[in-house]
Amino acid sequence: MQRATARTLSFILRFAVLGLAIAFVLTLFAPNLVDRLRGSAPAQPDAAPAPVAGRYSEGPVSYADAVTRAAPAVVNIYANKMTTVRQYRIVPDPVTKRLFGAIAAGPSYKKQEQSLGSGVIFSADGYVLTNNHVISGADDIQVMLFDGRVAQASLIGADADTDLAVLKIDADNLPTIAVADRGDVNVGDVVLAIGNPFGVGKTVTMGIVSATSRQLRLSAYEEFIQTDAAINFGNSGGALVNALGELVGINTAVYRNSGGDGRSSTGAQNAEGIGFAIPVATAKVVLDQIISHGMVIRGWIGAEYADPAMTSQADPGASAPQRGVVVLEVLPGGPADKAGVRNGDVLMGIDGEDIVNQAFLRSHEATLPPGKVVRLDVLRNGIPFSVELTLMQRPANYVAGI
Repeated sequence: MQRATARTLSFILRFAVLGLAIAFVLTLFAPNLVDRLRGSAPAQPDAAPAPVAGRYSEGPVSYADAVTRAAPAVVNIYANKMTTVRQYRIVPDPVTKRLFGAIAAGPSYKKQEQSLGSGVIFSADGYVLTNNHVISGADDIQVMLFDGRVAQASLIGADADTDLAVLKIDADNLPTIAVADRGDVNVGDVVLAIGNPFGVGKTVTMGIVSATSRQLRLSAYEEFIQTDAAINFGNSGGALVNALGELVGINTAVYRNSGGDGRSSTGAQNAEGIGFAIPVATAKVVLDQIISHGMVIRGWIGAEYADPAMTSQADPGASAPQRGVVVLEVLPGGPADKAGVRNGDVLMGIDGEDIVNQAFLRSHEATLPPGKVVRLDVLRNGIPFSVELTLMQRPANYVAGI
């Protein structure tokens, strides 16, 4: 009996040892097998999320390729001019000071002033586009290229109405800017401003397109691209490019807040995150016309006008028109004057097209050749009528009232 019991215990012991060995092996090579068999397997760790399809799926975003493509065609411009400085002394006597002000004291002397800006190389034969205010009045213009070379520039022509100027340099192996096919930009597009702010050297800043078709009344023809890419003194005339490195605008102005009163200014020295660029479509038209004619030729009806909301000359007793422009001043002897258009008239249409606002009419008449006959639909004291007139060439730098 005792032997049988001993054999039974020995068998049980061997079975237990075998079971422990099997459990140990399963723990090493199939740790979750028992739990799976029981139906209580622990939750598996989540698989790594699949990459999101789209332009961000290939890794971190960088604009290095766009900069590499565009930056070599952006140049530094140094415009020098000699100015005459007269020395004055302040008159201490209040009466004399009020009558005569300061009195010249000593000989005058010459002083050289330098204007700092940027430019964009448009063609391999050396045509460079920049802002007119960068080179205005300059006696000597130097252009520094991306590789450190300095070239003498000659002024081919300037257009104050768009604040653009065309220079010509003679140099070999010039890189040229890639131009966006249609020049279209949309609010929210990423843009890069490239230029030489404060003379520190080639600098790239990034932002987005904040608005389009902005009117600042800095010049006659405006449809500015607004951006928050930092634009500072020295950036004027530089490139505004898209994320592919294609030119979409010429940097020209920045909003400056002085003493609490915000105002727009070209060449401003303080960036407020509100900068403006001339659309590349406008820049190309000006460039081509200056190269071909030395100036920009625009058709003109011979009158200055504004949107109804911007003037008090509309009839106060009538409701303001929802479209059209109010005539502010008619050039004596000009096309509109000869056709009988008067100050205060509302121009509603041109050649059958509705005049939406002053930007539309200014742009439309500028694209027409001088000598073309057009029909204007006019509203005077609520009475509509039409006149025909022959466009003239808009005088360069025309200022209303002169």
